Amino acid sequence: MHRTLLAVPVLAATLVAAAPASAAPESSPVPVAGRWEPAPPTPPFDYPAGARCDFPVHAETVLDEVVQQVLESNPDGSHKWVAYKGPLIVRVTNTATGASLDVDAGGSAVVRARPDGSQSWFVLGPVLTTFRENGGTLPRGLYRLDGAYTLDIDANRDKQLTMLHGTAENLCPRLDRAAGAS
Repeated sequence: MHRTLLAVPVLAATLVAAAPASAAPESSPVPVAGRWEPAPPTPPFDYPAGARCDFPVHAETVLDEVVQQVLESNPDGSHKWVAYKGPLIVRVTNTATGASLDVDAGGSAVVRARPDGSQSWFVLGPVLTTFRENGGTLPRGLYRLDGAYTLDIDANRDKQLTMLHGTAENLCPRLDRAAGAS
């Protein structure tokens, strides 16, 4: 997601500033460009042992105050460019042992969605994501990415991480160690 250290903040600022105000009526059920509103809730997820970590994992939100601003829509009304920001805390649990971590995943992002289902994420700050075996640029795991980076997700859900500055921490070892410490 990162091309240069300044690319992400400059792109995000440019896109947010360039978002046109919409003349759509207030009662419109579709998010209106230029207005921040609650993003769809972050759904819980589960992975069996071996899919992301060596043990089964469950994740659910503890705090979700993420808002979105539609920057551009496709002719069919689907979102093409959307900005996201706001607090997001996700509890990830090793369901074999009950060990858990509360993870800050409240980064700011501008996301480009394509008709084929692929996406490009331009991010500042932390997000929580997973990589499956041979599914991208990081080994299998449950990751907290933090910093300035891009994440390109193709139609098959393979992920290409380009880190300009920051960290990619696989949380599986921490959840496994937390279980051993209990």
